[in-house]
This record gives sequence, structure tokens and C-alpha cells, in this order.
Amino acid sequence: MRMTDLPPAFILLLGAVLIPLLSGKARWAVALALPIVALAECWVVITEGLDHYARFMGMTINPVHVHAPTPAFATVTCITMAVGMLFALRTARKSELAGAFVYGAGALGCMFAGDLLTLFLFWEVMTLGSTTMIWSGKQNDSQGAGLRYFGLHAVGGVVMLIGIVLLVSQRMAAGDANPLQFGHFDAMVQGWTSLSWQSAPLWLILIGMLVNAGAPPFSAWLPDAYPEASPTGTVFLSAFTTKTAVFTLMVGFAGVELLIYVGLYMAIYGVIYGTLENDARRLLCYSLINQVGFMLVGIGVGTQLALDGATAHAFAHIIYKALLLMAMGAVLHQTGKRKLNHMGGLWHTMPVTMWCCIIGGLSISGFPLTSGFTSKSMVVQAISDEAARMAGAGIPHNYLIWAWFLFQAATAGVFLDACVKVTWFVFFQKDSGLRPAEAPWNMRAAMVIFAGICIFAGVFPGPLYEILPYKGVAADYAKVVYSMDHVMVMLGLLLFSGLGFFVLLPLLKRTETLTLDTDWLYRRFVPKFWKEVASPIIHGLDTAQKTLLEKLPGKSLGTEPRSTLARFGTEWAVSVPVFLITLMLVIYLVVYLVLLP
Repeated sequence: MRMTDLPPAFILLLGAVLIPLLSGKARWAVALALPIVALAECWVVITEGLDHYARFMGMTINPVHVHAPTPAFATVTCITMAVGMLFALRTARKSELAGAFVYGAGALGCMFAGDLLTLFLFWEVMTLGSTTMIWSGKQNDSQGAGLRYFGLHAVGGVVMLIGIVLLVSQRMAAGDANPLQFGHFDAMVQGWTSLSWQSAPLWLILIGMLVNAGAPPFSAWLPDAYPEASPTGTVFLSAFTTKTAVFTLMVGFAGVELLIYVGLYMAIYGVIYGTLENDARRLLCYSLINQVGFMLVGIGVGTQLALDGATAHAFAHIIYKALLLMAMGAVLHQTGKRKLNHMGGLWHTMPVTMWCCIIGGLSISGFPLTSGFTSKSMVVQAISDEAARMAGAGIPHNYLIWAWFLFQAATAGVFLDACVKVTWFVFFQKDSGLRPAEAPWNMRAAMVIFAGICIFAGVFPGPLYEILPYKGVAADYAKVVYSMDHVMVMLGLLLFSGLGFFVLLPLLKRTETLTLDTDWLYRRFVPKFWKEVASPIIHGLDTAQKTLLEKLPGKSLGTEPRSTLARFGTEWAVSVPVFLITLMLVIYLVVYLVLLP
């Protein structure tokens, strides 16, 4: 069997097996080499256009397939794995490294999945790997955050699975020869937006994908869980879950107008909560939601330029977001500090980290000569072009005009949050007296590599544009990306935002506060409800069951009879997801066996 007969993700899964068995230089040689081998394998599959098929339960599965966005997403996934491993060289534990390889393999498997079964299996592999990384963080709340993360994503996975099974059932009933095929769900774009049994599968799949994208009302899982990973683990976490969701939404739901509104909400939400946040890594997680929102807007617009822009922005975002989190991870590693009001003056002893943070901040803001400018401006132009086309055809397009204004406002906001605010409070505000040494050489090398990519993709966007879904459209756009209009509008927008930061600086100084979000429901309300309402009920039922069992004739239960309810557990973070997943599976079985013809 040739290597190309297997999904490229299997190369990364091999790393998850080998890492725990190796030590010292051998372990790090494998950790650094396998992502490069996986990248080479990806491009063999991409250039040769390989498709592999197999049979499962009488249906065709397609575990190796190249979708239009696959080249860009697979390339940046492997690059991030390699550079992330370099960043983790001195500090990561075996469990964390193995989890990173499982996590990356799950993401890469989704990007080559040509059928819904393969997609779902790698989707769940990704959840297992990311949860392991959160638990390996050894932060104050890593255990609880990991449980909450796993519970929410397990529920999202079940929702997605139910949608897949119902969709496959519908396709089989309609005589579809390939009911498991994963591609564009044309019906959703053509008007299947009403709630009905016919549209339910697509809605469920869409919801499952949006959970992983960090869309409302599920956005809070991201700043709740990611900062509890280690300084190295957060780098991998920022790259894969949300961007894999972006990839699947692009393949399946491009052109669904709903995604424009969801994306705009995420873009504004991320800015508002980032402005309020005092924890540097939580702030960057909110800006991550903001940036994913930009990508969803491009997917919702659905034109070729918009999809190219969303793909390019996902590529650029993975790099500059990882760079920013590397910088904050290096600061955390050297100082033990996460709060902005505990830092300041670090430019004295951490100049390389400072400059890399500045480059990452400029890139996330879309500053000219950085990767963010050459990707984000494509989405802005696509919105303008589509609005003009609809106006010429007499089609209502006011929502696109509002989308353009909100997009620009969110761009200014993320410059204030993720660039000016982070850089100022960490490196330049009133000296905190901290004088840590510069980050270790491997961390600095990883940051410099990603900073170089941010600049290179900004100055020479051609190679990035060449791997986009519609590279011909992107090549035409490359001729005007640095037009005077684009550059001056972006410079004016960002510089005015920077001026506003310093004018309002007294109001933006952070204190020891906690930002309330929808995670309050499962961080505070659900535990309190479980302790004060659910647990007493379960305890009462458990006591009644024990009493009943003791009265049964011919039963010798000993001094402490153990009932079934007693095994349910008292830890809400485990019990609630298990209960919800079980309930949803029961509902699915009722629908499938009773209500469907």
C-alpha cells in the first residue's frame, strides 16, 4: 500500500503513537519532522488530485478528497504543527505533545474528508485531542475548563451526528447513489431555511459546525477553555477547532445569508468583550472570535472573491493569532503573569517578543504590508462588489451596506484591542519593575518565523493567492490590493482607532474584574442548580430505590446496597453532558423509528 492510499492525517496520528515511546532528541526529531512529512504528503495528494474510496455498510466513503479550500487550509495546518512544535521544544509534556498530534490529525482529516462519516470521525478525534491539551495545561482551572469544553463539544458533535444520519436517510430514500457525500448543500442556499422535517438535517449539521466555530450563543467556551491550556498548548488550540469549522462551513454552506449576520455578531462581540478584558490571553481569545466572524461574513456572501478572501484570511489568521499567543505565552513562561494590570515595561528585557507581538498585532488589524491587509481587504471588496451587483439588478441590498460599515468598525476595534491595548499594557505602560530574561531561543525562533510569514504574505501575497479556491480571481485582485484607495482607507481607519485608544486611555485601564458572559450559565448557574436542586432529587430517588431493593425477597445486597442511580455521579460537568447526549440520542431514535416513514 502506498502512503497516499491513506489520509495524510494518519502521518500525524503516527506522531501521537511515537511521541510517548521516545525521549530526548529522538522525540523532538520526530515531533519536528512529521508535520513536514505530512505537508509533503498533502501536496502529493493535492497536485495529483487523488481520490480514494471504500465501502462501509453498503455505502461509499471517500476519506481522501481535495476540496477547493483544502490546499490553503492543509498547508497552514502542517506549518502551524511544525512551528508550534518548535515553540514547545523545551516546555511541553509528552501528553501535551501527543494531544497536539491527535488534534492536528483530526483537523487535517476533516480537510480531506470527502464523506460525512469520515468528517464526523475526525471531528470527534479533534475534540479528544484538544480536550487533552486543555487538561495538560496545569493552570488553575484546566480540569474544570476541559470538562466544560468537552461537554459542550460532545453535545455539538451529537447534534451534528443526528443531522448527518437524518440527511443520509433522506438521501437513501430519494435513491441517491452516494448518500454520505460531503459537499455543498445546495438546498440550504436555494431556500431550505424554514424549519421542517425536510430541512432539519441541514440545520442540525449547521448548528454542530457553528458550535466549533464559536458562534453565538456558544462563543464563551473559547475564552473559558483556551487560556487554561499551557503557553504552548494555546498556540495549537487557536489554530484548529474554529478554522476547521470555517473550512466545513465554506465547503457545505457557502452563500447562506444567515452566516453574514452570525459573522457580524461575532465580530462586534469579540471587540466589545476584548475591550473589557484584563487577562491578556482571554483578550486574544475574544479577538479570535472577532476574526472568525470576518471569515463567516465572507462565506455568507458566497462569491468567488469572498470565498477567496475568507480562505486567505483563515490562513493569515492562524499564523498571526498563533504569533500573538506565542508572544503572550512567552511572557507567561518568563513572568508567570497573565493580567494586563500586572505587567508593563517588559520592552527593556524582552525586545524580540515585543517586536513579534507588534507584527502580530498589526497583521490582525489588517495594517498595510502585513498578511491581514492582503486577506481582509478581499472580503471588504467582495461585500462592496456584491452590493453594487445587487443594486444594479434592483435587488434589496441594505444588509450588505450595514455589513460593510460594521465590518470596518470591527476592524478598527480589533486594532485597538489586540494590537494597541495588548502591546501598550504588556510592554510600554507604567513600569511594573519586572525584568524577566528574553524567551528561550526556540520560542524566539518560532515567533520570528511566524512574524516573517506575516510580513512576506503582506508584501508578496502572490504565493498565498495561488493556493486559494479561485486563484484566478485572487490573481486579478492582487493587481489592485495596494491601490491608493485601499491603503488610505485602512490607514485612516486604524490610525484614528489608535488615537482614540490614547485619548480614552484612563477609561481603558483594567482592574481585577470578571467579565460576565453566557458561560455564567454553566460556570455558576448549572453547578448551583445541580447542587441545590438536581442532586437532592437524585439522592431522594436513590434512597427510594435502595429501600425498594432491600424489600425484594431473596436478595442479599449486603450492608450497603448500591443502586443504579448511585452510579450516575455527582459531578455536574460530567453528568450534565452525559444526560444531554443520552436524551438527544433517545429523541433521535424516537424520530427515526416512529415518526419518519
